[in-house]
Amino acid sequence: MSGFGRVAWTIVSALIAWSAALARAEPVTEIVAYDDVRIEVIAQGSGPLVVMLPSRGRGAQDFDVIADGLAKAGFRVLRPQPRGAGRSRGPMAGLTLHDFARDTAAVIQHEGDGPAIIIGHAFGNWVARMTAVDYPQLIRGVVIAAAAAKAYPAGFAGAKELSEAVRKSGDPAVADSERLKYLQLAFFAPGNDARVWLKGWYPEVDEAQSTAGRATKQSEWWSGGTVPLLDLQGGLDPFKPPSSRNETVEEFGERATIVVIPNASHALIPEQPAAVTNAILEWIGKLPSQNLPAR
Repeated sequence: MSGFGRVAWTIVSALIAWSAALARAEPVTEIVAYDDVRIEVIAQGSGPLVVMLPSRGRGAQDFDVIADGLAKAGFRVLRPQPRGAGRSRGPMAGLTLHDFARDTAAVIQHEGDGPAIIIGHAFGNWVARMTAVDYPQLIRGVVIAAAAAKAYPAGFAGAKELSEAVRKSGDPAVADSERLKYLQLAFFAPGNDARVWLKGWYPEVDEAQSTAGRATKQSEWWSGGTVPLLDLQGGLDPFKPPSSRNETVEEFGERATIVVIPNASHALIPEQPAAVTNAILEWIGKLPSQNLPAR
């Protein structure tokens, strides 16, 4: 082959590899099934495994921007839709967090390329921690994003108001103008656009998850097993009062890392996606590599 031919072939090969990498970064959907459960999974990228779990009553599309960033950074990103969202189906009554953890474990086992980093947003962090407790062999680390305090400080007057705001934020029977007020109160920092969360709610999912949370003792999932924890906090999150800011490090010591994201509240993910992505990537880069799958 002539020198020109070798150069041309090198360019063609590079273009093919680049096109293949772009194709892998584009999300595709698949179904993971076991027993009478069917979980729709949005998958993209290639590399070490990351699994993302959304907030209560919401779907996997909340992570679109962050999932794209992680996939382009060299990770295989899986976003399971909760039962009742998208094409995910399964029993919705009589559940505990252990059931949602089993759904998550089934997705990781189906991929067959763990252990995984698991990212749980708000309620999703309960399921993420539960999965790390029930299936420790499948989890390499847990990102707890916008986790509420373990307990509200004594005399905290806003707890009831916040609980009502969360309930009405996703209620389709409430006028959008009212829902925006509740979204702004409970989820979005001043100046951040709460309208992005007027859509994307699943009331049946919200009810099933809320019931499962109440049916599971906090002590069963709170530890997140024994893996490293990244506690990502919105600097203006009303569910994380300043007095609770350091509780994970105080309880779990070196196992926990706290990162506070400015100009963000409990929604966090749509408010500051670039800062959240960067914090996750930086933390993963510091994890021990011995549990990474061989590649």
